[in-house]
Amino acid sequence: MTRPESIKILRHLSSEELKKKIKSLEKDTKVLQRLYFIKYRYEEVSVEEAAKRVGISKPVAYIWQDRWNEEGYDGLRPKFAGGRPSRLSDRQKEQLKGILKERDDWATEDVRELIFKKFNIEYAPKQVRRILRYFGMKHAKPYPHDYRKPDDAEDI
Repeated sequence: MTRPESIKILRHLSSEELKKKIKSLEKDTKVLQRLYFIKYRYEEVSVEEAAKRVGISKPVAYIWQDRWNEEGYDGLRPKFAGGRPSRLSDRQKEQLKGILKERDDWATEDVRELIFKKFNIEYAPKQVRRILRYFGMKHAKPYPHDYRKPDDAEDI
């Protein structure tokens, strides 16, 4: 059984703000961890022992050490490639955006079929939603329209 906390923590930031701060410093903490590894190596600690101290595997430790030896501090900075290039070219994206702006009642599946017919590129529905979000377009479930509804239904 644990005892209740005797000292309460003050909430200077909301949980959301705290998460954002942590996320913004994430890259820096990665560099900090790598610098600690290099510091241990300077102290003549073995690669295996230094890896254990910072909580990484031995192969990763050798990669960090090689990058340090080749590039110095810049070699310790994370290198993010940015992901796979889009199958749609920039010109094709502009064409697609123009077509989508002509109407405002596209379903994700309709956009998916349009991309396949127009550009011969097949995307999963999830990727189509990402593309729409990239264009700044919102997607939502379309409101059903009853064809039997009279034109002056609101007045009635």
